[in-house]
Amino acid sequence: MKRFIQLLAPCSAPQLETMAQQSQALTHQNFGKTMRLFAPLYLSNECVNNCQYCGFSRDNPILRTTLTIPQVVAEAQHLHSLGFRNILLVAGEHPKFVSDGYLQQCIDALRLLFPTIGIEVGPMEDHQYTELVSHGAEGLIVYQETYHRPTYETLHTAGPKKNFLWRLDCPERAYAGGFRRIGIGALFGLADWRYEAIALATHLDYLMRKCWKASFTIAFPRMRPHAGNYQYTPDPTRSLDDRSLVQLITAFRITFPQVGIVLSTREPAPLRDSLFPLGVTHISAGSQTDPGGYTGAGTDDLHLTVKGRRVELENEQKSCDRATGQFEIDDQRPVHQIAKILKQKGFDPVWKDWDPAILANQ
Repeated sequence: MKRFIQLLAPCSAPQLETMAQQSQALTHQNFGKTMRLFAPLYLSNECVNNCQYCGFSRDNPILRTTLTIPQVVAEAQHLHSLGFRNILLVAGEHPKFVSDGYLQQCIDALRLLFPTIGIEVGPMEDHQYTELVSHGAEGLIVYQETYHRPTYETLHTAGPKKNFLWRLDCPERAYAGGFRRIGIGALFGLADWRYEAIALATHLDYLMRKCWKASFTIAFPRMRPHAGNYQYTPDPTRSLDDRSLVQLITAFRITFPQVGIVLSTREPAPLRDSLFPLGVTHISAGSQTDPGGYTGAGTDDLHLTVKGRRVELENEQKSCDRATGQFEIDDQRPVHQIAKILKQKGFDPVWKDWDPAILANQ
């Protein structure tokens, strides 16, 4: 970790350029000229947690819905028609709406369309992860949000997500349950970005030793506008500017040359294009962060939820045409345009890199 910490120290433009060149070379060496594409599929924006930085936070007066299984399939078929074979099922944490058996039904309905299915939902017990794996899920994403515990406790005021250690141990429980791809990260903008980066690197290093059969990805999502916009006193140590993001990506690539690095549509298009060659290996494209965002599914059941209690809409609210998203995306370019740009930059867009048939005879 000493080397990683050195790479995060303030540096000159020539030093950062050297890091960028080394990062690009290591990425090419370990991943070739490939870029894996995936899409998030939001199932529900119901949540029992109060998290000040999240649009789905329980007390935010937003329009909510949970997709039925046919609606999930409709969303997935749309993504499949665009070329995606790797999807990430995302849901708020609410046991009443995303109830026991719901995720299993979603996976069962999609497994023939998508060989790679990941989940980003509330933390679970080992045996629950084992069951999801048995149904066809093979990837888990869980972001600690912030590794700075006092900040974590301040920002999480209600719900099971208040338990810092329960969330921190989630990747290990998922690994014990059989997940073979695990993604971790922090939401940059909540605490000192260098502190978050060092903690994230320490966590990753530990997991790679403890869960050595799994493959790992890391992500550095930055704050975006959302319902109930979280406001804090300006602090330059929290703000991960574009230059610092470049330094962060290259520092992780140099220290962890075989770990995947994810870049989402949170970031603006010009920045994404410039970051693609510097260490990124997985990107989302054409994303929507609301349930039913791709096809309009789920609008028949729009409602408010106040402190976990369903409240029907007033007549004037019923004209609203979609549920509220988790946050605003920045790069809104369509999928085909992203794929074209990748090819122009010399990348091979990878839509499918896994199939269950690989293990059929084992």
